[in-house]
Order: sequence, then structure tokens, then C-alpha cells
Amino acid sequence: MHDKSTRPPNRFDLPEWAGAFGDLGTLIPFVAAYVSILKMDANGLLVAFGVSLIVAGTIYRTPFPVQPMKAIGAAAVSQTMLAAGLGAAAVVGAALTTGLLWLFLAVTGLGRQVASWVPRSALLGVVMGLGFSFMLEGIRMMSTSPWIAGLLLALTLVLLGRPRVPAMLVLLVIGVLIALTGQPDLMRDLGALKPEFKVPSLAWGSLSMSDLWVGFVLLTLPQLPLTFGNAYVAITEENNRLFPDRPVTERAVAYSTGLMNLGSSLIGGIPMCHGAGGMAGHVQFGARTGGSSIILGSVLLGAGLFLSASIGTVFKMFPPSVLGVILFMAGLQLALGSRDSGTEKADRFVVLATAAFAIWNVGAAVLFGILAHQASQRGWLRL
Repeated sequence: MHDKSTRPPNRFDLPEWAGAFGDLGTLIPFVAAYVSILKMDANGLLVAFGVSLIVAGTIYRTPFPVQPMKAIGAAAVSQTMLAAGLGAAAVVGAALTTGLLWLFLAVTGLGRQVASWVPRSALLGVVMGLGFSFMLEGIRMMSTSPWIAGLLLALTLVLLGRPRVPAMLVLLVIGVLIALTGQPDLMRDLGALKPEFKVPSLAWGSLSMSDLWVGFVLLTLPQLPLTFGNAYVAITEENNRLFPDRPVTERAVAYSTGLMNLGSSLIGGIPMCHGAGGMAGHVQFGARTGGSSIILGSVLLGAGLFLSASIGTVFKMFPPSVLGVILFMAGLQLALGSRDSGTEKADRFVVLATAAFAIWNVGAAVLFGILAHQASQRGWLRL
């Protein structure tokens, strides 16, 4: 392990600023859904993201991401869960129980033990599948305005080949112009924004045992396999592949996952993780140090403290076509990270088949990859 004092310092130059916004494709849609559908207070939610990103960038010194937990987010705002009476308190309860669960995995070393069972071919398959799932979701978002999105995607690919031009910043400027053109009232609404300082209130005291139990059973446990594959094993692999001079350990990731979820739940936030796709998005658009995480964290912290009451208006500046392009490029970068698979046909089978499962369910993909690898090692597969 490299000593932290010898690691390259964080930068805050133009590429870091551009790369800082490479994860908006997942962040904005999920946060918007929590605020608009579950009526969660954006104050604590955004402050939790901001503080977590600043701490992650400062400690890891790589573009270490902080994302909403996707399975929990999708379940929490689904019609089935809403009809069953699942509310904001259960989501906060899920963040608290998620934090406790990951601290248990870190302290006992159990998470690292389980991670050691995942063969490299299965891990590469999970990374590839996650990349394709991001790309597919990006295409779905781009389909809202296919011609505009197609032109933006082509422009982004061209600009990424010219490092002096920050593709992300150009993309965001164009996105804002598209939003202002397509929503005539948006300029008036933005002009009416009045920053109001607000400190998050503490949420633990209002949680009941029912909130904790429902959050744990319906949200935390179903999310665990996805977090394990994407935000624990895959992010460790992705970070150490891209930044071998700034390696991280599974135990450190488990600790940070646990601690940031405890902090989030304390101020009424949502469950969060270190998704590998987030790092891919930051890196794709120029980020190379933890400066990008600190920049994004500072923006979100400021928005949470001063603009939480108007965050829905702010998010309208980023149309789905632009967010789809960002998400597609993040998925592409992530899928490219799985290119160094073994030359054996059995290894390629494990990678590709695991990737297919990962598009459907990451937890099932990890289990399949382990079993398929063991089968190939014992000569049970004849390909």
C-alpha cells in the first residue's frame, strides 16, 4: 500500500472541473425522484452527498464517486412501494441500517473474505455488464429527443479526442441552452431564485422501529448484492486499475460506505454507495484526482445549504437528452475497463456470460461468475 503522503496531490484545473460533472446522469434523476415523489427534503439529502464527496476526494485522492443506491431508489419510488405506504422515513431507516451493515462487514473482515471468492473473469464480467446497463439507460434517456441527443453524442465523441476542449463543460452549456429554449418559463423561474441558508435537522430521533425494520427488509437487503458487486468489488478493481499509485482496499471502501450512510441518515439523507460507473463517468470527461470529487461535493453542499427549496427548478437546466449522453459515455468507459480478459475460451465465456447476467441483476451475476469459473477450473465446461 502506498503511503498517503506520497500520493499525487489533488488538482482543481479545468479537466478536473469538467470531470466533476461526469456522474450527473445518475445523480440528478434519482435525487429528483426522491424529492418530487417521496417529498424528501433536499436539504439533508444534498448536504450528505456534498460532505461525502469532499471527504472521499480528500482521502482517496482519485475521482472516487458517491452515488444514490439504485435498487433502493427504484424500489422507493415505485408504485408498488408507494401503495404499500413506504415513505421518506423508511428510506432514512434504510440509510441507517445500510450504514450499520457495511460497518459490520468492514469490522469483521467478512466483506473482504467474500470478495476474495470472486474470480477475475467474473469481476471483469460484472464491470462489462454494468457498463452496458449504463449505456442502455443512457440510450433510453436520449430517446426523448433522439436527433438532438445523437448530435450531442457525436459532438462529445469529437471533443473527447481534443483534450484541450472540455467536452463536459461544452455539453452542459448546450444543455442549459436547450432547456431554456424548450421551457420558456425557466428563465423567469431561475431569476426568481432566492438563496436561503438552511442547516439540516437531525432525523434519527423521529425514526420508529417500524421505519428501521421496513427500510432494512424492503430496501437494504435487496440492495446488498448490487452494492457488493458494483460499489465494493468493482469500484476497488476500477480504482486500482486506473490509479495503481493510489490503491484502495475493500475494507476501506466498506468503512467509507458504512460511515457515509450513517452520516446521511443522521440528517435525513438517502442510502449512498461508491458505484464504479460514477468513477468511469468522472474519468471519461477528464478527472484524474480527487479534486473532481471535491468540486462536485462543494457544488452539491452549496446547493443543499442555500438552494434546497428550489432544487427542482435548478435540475430543469439539465434535459434528459444531455444526461443520457453523459450516462452513455460513462457506461462506455466502464465497459472498456473489462477488455483485458484472459485468452482462454473458458475465461472469455465467464466474462461474457457474467456480463449478460449483470445487465439484469448484479448479485446474480456475481454468483453465476463464481460458479462458472469453478466449473471451468474443474473441467466441467466443454466450450
